[in-house]
Amino acid sequence: MPSYDPVTALLRGLDVLRLVNRLPRATVREIHQATGLSQPTVVRMLETLIHAGFVTRQPGQPFYLPTGRTLELSAGYEMQREVGIAATPTMTALRQRIGWPSDIAVFDGDAMVVVHTSRDEGGRFLFQRRPGFRAPILATSLGLAFLAHCGPAERERALDLAARSREPWDAVARQPEALAALLQDIRRRGYAVMNEAYSRRDYGGLACSIGVPVLVREEAVAALNLMYLREAIDETTVVARLLPALRQAAGELGGMLAGLWHPEGAAADDHPRA
Repeated sequence: MPSYDPVTALLRGLDVLRLVNRLPRATVREIHQATGLSQPTVVRMLETLIHAGFVTRQPGQPFYLPTGRTLELSAGYEMQREVGIAATPTMTALRQRIGWPSDIAVFDGDAMVVVHTSRDEGGRFLFQRRPGFRAPILATSLGLAFLAHCGPAERERALDLAARSREPWDAVARQPEALAALLQDIRRRGYAVMNEAYSRRDYGGLACSIGVPVLVREEAVAALNLMYLREAIDETTVVARLLPALRQAAGELGGMLAGLWHPEGAAADDHPRA
């Protein structure tokens, strides 16, 4: 547990920076709606981030964009880049085989960070995501698939953070019996499904996903999803026709990532994971 209470202003600033990075052309109104912060507070946060060099305002327009300096924030996290590169051929082949896009993500505390996506391959998908997108653990099929199959330390960390959240899908983190039943059901079925409230909020209920873990030595190190549009295909058909291909791809990725996955800061050949 942390020694001090979190600095609220810093947390708010980071939320604003995430949204500027996530939205194509962020506005004060969009950030206000997504965070619940007052518009004057949003403006102060944006002006602070501009002063620090992480955000810029588009000349003559009320739009805010991230600057190249934001890349400094990820300079020390090479594993994401390595996983994304390793996963690309398999995910491209999967997209060509099934026709629907996928994301692969790795665990980062309160979220799964997308390290590669095939949403822009083989035709434009209605809902775009870029590498670096943070998928909430208990809201997305990526997060739920990982949580059901990860190690106890990662699960404890994720649930501790989720339990403090006020998002509707995080309420289950404060309900041990319901959570245990949810994770057991995911393990029994072999796949996770996007939370319905999250689908409505982020996709207008038009899109959904199923997700499976990417396993190394029977423990999740990442998760792979399959995104689809509900007007084109339903979950039953997705599971019957497409889940086997998704599982096969996850198995291939697990085999490739086994050589990459090792304790932080250690070389894979020097310190193999037990």
